[in-house]
Amino acid sequence: MKVKKFVAWDYVVFAALFLVSASIGVFFAVKERKKKTSKEFLVGGRQMTCGPIAFSLTSSFMSAVTVLGTPSEVYRYGASFVLFFLSYALVIVFTAELFLPVFYRSGITSTYEYLELRFNKVVRLAATLIYIVQTDHSFSVPTPMTYPHFTNHLVFFGFTVTGFDLWGSVVATGMVCTFYCTLGGLKAVVWTDAFQMIVMVTGFVTVLIRGTTLNGGTTKVWESAYEGSRLNIFDFDIDPLRRHTFWTIVIGGTFTWLGIYGVNQSTIQRCISCKSEKHAKLALYLNLLGLWTVLMCAVFCGLVMYSYYKSCDPWTASFISAPDQLMPYFVMDIFSSMPGVPGLFVACAFSGTLSTVAASINALATVTFEDLVKKVFPNLSEKMSTWISKGLCILYGALCTSMAAAASLLGGVVQASLSIHGMCGGPMLGLFTLGIVFPCANWKGATGGLLAGITLAFWAGTGSFIYPAPPTKSLPLHLSTLNCTLANSTEALVTVAPTVTPDRPLLADTWYSLSYLYFSAIGCLGCAITGLLISFITGPTKGEDVPPVLIKPVCNLFCFWSERLQASLWCGVRHNSQEVDFEKNPPNVTANKAGTDDTFKNSINKENKRQFPGYNPEEKSYTNISRESRL
Repeated sequence: MKVKKFVAWDYVVFAALFLVSASIGVFFAVKERKKKTSKEFLVGGRQMTCGPIAFSLTSSFMSAVTVLGTPSEVYRYGASFVLFFLSYALVIVFTAELFLPVFYRSGITSTYEYLELRFNKVVRLAATLIYIVQTDHSFSVPTPMTYPHFTNHLVFFGFTVTGFDLWGSVVATGMVCTFYCTLGGLKAVVWTDAFQMIVMVTGFVTVLIRGTTLNGGTTKVWESAYEGSRLNIFDFDIDPLRRHTFWTIVIGGTFTWLGIYGVNQSTIQRCISCKSEKHAKLALYLNLLGLWTVLMCAVFCGLVMYSYYKSCDPWTASFISAPDQLMPYFVMDIFSSMPGVPGLFVACAFSGTLSTVAASINALATVTFEDLVKKVFPNLSEKMSTWISKGLCILYGALCTSMAAAASLLGGVVQASLSIHGMCGGPMLGLFTLGIVFPCANWKGATGGLLAGITLAFWAGTGSFIYPAPPTKSLPLHLSTLNCTLANSTEALVTVAPTVTPDRPLLADTWYSLSYLYFSAIGCLGCAITGLLISFITGPTKGEDVPPVLIKPVCNLFCFWSERLQASLWCGVRHNSQEVDFEKNPPNVTANKAGTDDTFKNSINKENKRQFPGYNPEEKSYTNISRESRL
């Protein structure tokens, strides 16, 4: 069964997305032309408000994988994906209450600055290089490992069923993202993301309304999903080899997304650009509502799509070549008589891609400038710093475009390699957890833990690609072609997984068959445990030598009834110099004109530990006073 291709009106709607995105970059380039500091360019002058940041976070992290991959996932495996509803909530709480306060109050621009303040330059450099390689190799930093074989370049592959030009889309995406990132900096990225978030939700809602109407209403969709076993959501099997259960999604999904949200440069860079810590936290919680909205839209699109094709699966019938193409095929099918609407959906998917790529370019430029360029050239003028930052945006924009083009040619091999996100995100999460939660961890433990975490995560992840889990662990649901004429056969078919080869090694059905959602947890726990062991063996860091602002006293939550017990669990860190009642005892705000990392680290180690740089007693929250203005 063939569907129509794009017509002129579809291209007009799609082009409008690119035009508006580019125009936002031009607007901020003109508006902010007199503000030529690198801080203004990279972190928006640290005066952003919670609303646009919340939209930006949602748009950046709900990428084309969500628009195309999640509906296909629900179509094939059922609606258990909706359990990420819980994972997202846990991730946002941990990010807002554990990681963000430390990063915000430290006055950093790059998250990896924290690692130098907490450990040393070696740890910072190692983490920075891993991040740059991971991000540039993977085309877009925040893409979650929703499933190992889906990566962001599927947006280009998936839309070949629409007749959309592959190379044109790759080049156009790269050029537009690079254009508005370079001209407008973070502010342009944030406000463009907000616009693209609106486009994304509009596209989803349009598909949902049309698809539900053609299926005879919500009740019919629900009945079809129930009869097709797509509503078996709660599976409490504790087997870690099962692809998706309640535990793998809630626990494994939380670790995976914490590596993406809690310590990721793209997230933290947006949060620290807020004018106060209160605004940053509010942005995260508002973003949670956005994540839930997009998730529910994607899941219901999958159910509507299954109801529509329950008796004639396009993939099994060979009308399309891969599950990635299901959603674009569905859109072209149901909107064949409505020119322009398919273009809206393509704009919806590309909004996610634009947001993701733009976030990557901006974050890579920030990390490279703060962690590498400024270390080599510490005395750069503000004008030169801004020009270098813009040059880095152009460089990484070109690299991202090149990587996308390579991915479109190399296919499955690159798709597997792009799952590096989860394998690197977990060890990074473990590294920052070591620094923020465990005062005893030293730089040797941090370095050894990072290496151990990466080794374990890559061991499990690489093994899973070479020896895929048995089909009994993935449990794809039945797909029928009973009521359609097949492209290559006249018989009805069902989805059948390939037979497991008999020469699989011993670990193939155990360690290598772990659910992909546990890769991040393996890396995180491996890094944290190894790091603590090495720290104790080589001599743990003394708590009194660790600046309190760099540690989050999580024990206070569990020992709230006893201040003495809390203090004994602080491992010598002088949190009592900071944990005061801000309403009754507003801390002193000090100003600093020095400006080096060493000055900042020394300042929070001296006699002024009872002072709170950046705290605003009127807002009862920390405000953004960068390190350059602290004592």
